[in-house]
Amino acid sequence: MPDTDLSLAFAERLLPLADANRAAGMRAYMQGKFAFVGVPTPARRGAVKDLIAAHPQEAEALLDTAEALWRRPERELRYAAIDLLRQHVRALGPAQLPALQGWLVRDSWWDTVDGLTAVIGRILLARREARALMDEWIAHPDFWVRRAAMLHQLGWRLQTDTARLEDHALRLAGEQEFFIRKAIGWALRDYARWDPTFVADFLAQAGETLSPLTRREAAKHL
Repeated sequence: MPDTDLSLAFAERLLPLADANRAAGMRAYMQGKFAFVGVPTPARRGAVKDLIAAHPQEAEALLDTAEALWRRPERELRYAAIDLLRQHVRALGPAQLPALQGWLVRDSWWDTVDGLTAVIGRILLARREARALMDEWIAHPDFWVRRAAMLHQLGWRLQTDTARLEDHALRLAGEQEFFIRKAIGWALRDYARWDPTFVADFLAQAGETLSPLTRREAAKHL
């Protein structure tokens, strides 16, 4: 089945579940930036679970369907694209990272950026040789790409590359953008669950180089 047909199959499952009142609330939560159908996450995932499970697992086919879904105006279909990629992330590798970066900068907001970042992180956890790409992304002109680079190690636990975590945090420390300051703190807070001493020492050494927002966020588990 062509990717356009597959994307239509997703739409045919989700659009009948439209709820105008819920859509208005979801749109307001995203500051009115995007169109929503009004399908909550559990219902969305349940409606397309079988489509995702049965989808061809070749990387090209996954990207084609995700791209077709990304072209749709309804935000829930982009969430479905992310769900598709997360389900079949083992079929993806470093060669797919440019496509993922492309989606990071299209109609960007934290919802899709953070969802894509989870996919990127899973790829890089399995493919050590590709991780140096994040050292390029951390200097990207689009701050959403920089946010993804800062957050790509979320959930890596003791496999976290602490030298890269520290380097990226310091490289972004002077930024004024809320979503960057929050991301630095989130990355440190996540790792503090596994190595609080490292994070406490880093905060002490970095001092006022880090914004108050970053420091508060990072210290939540200390």
